[in-house]
Amino acid sequence: MNVVHRSDGVARTIAGTVERADSWFAKGRGLMFRRSIAEDYALVFEFGRVGTRRLHMLCVPFPIDAVWLQGGVVERTERLAAWSGRGTARADTVIEFPAGATEGIEAGDRLRIEDGEG
Repeated sequence: MNVVHRSDGVARTIAGTVERADSWFAKGRGLMFRRSIAEDYALVFEFGRVGTRRLHMLCVPFPIDAVWLQGGVVERTERLAAWSGRGTARADTVIEFPAGATEGIEAGDRLRIEDGEG
């Protein structure tokens, strides 16, 4: 599974190691208590409907990049600081990446979670 960024007709794979937070426990835990994540990693939170989605960095000892999506369209990106970072936006999907992975991604771009290559 991959997370692919599409902008101006160009596709770029941002993450090739994708994990879904598919239970209420996994969504609540997020990246807490992990020591690090791989450079090509993404943690995907899918909610099924648009709502206010809040992130916190409690017990996360490294910075991350977060992307809030509505229907696959980027609404907001933000770098969250280790331990104390917080972010909020309306979204139906939130994806967390290693810090720096979302360079060049802007509101209005598209991100897709794709099976296999592509």
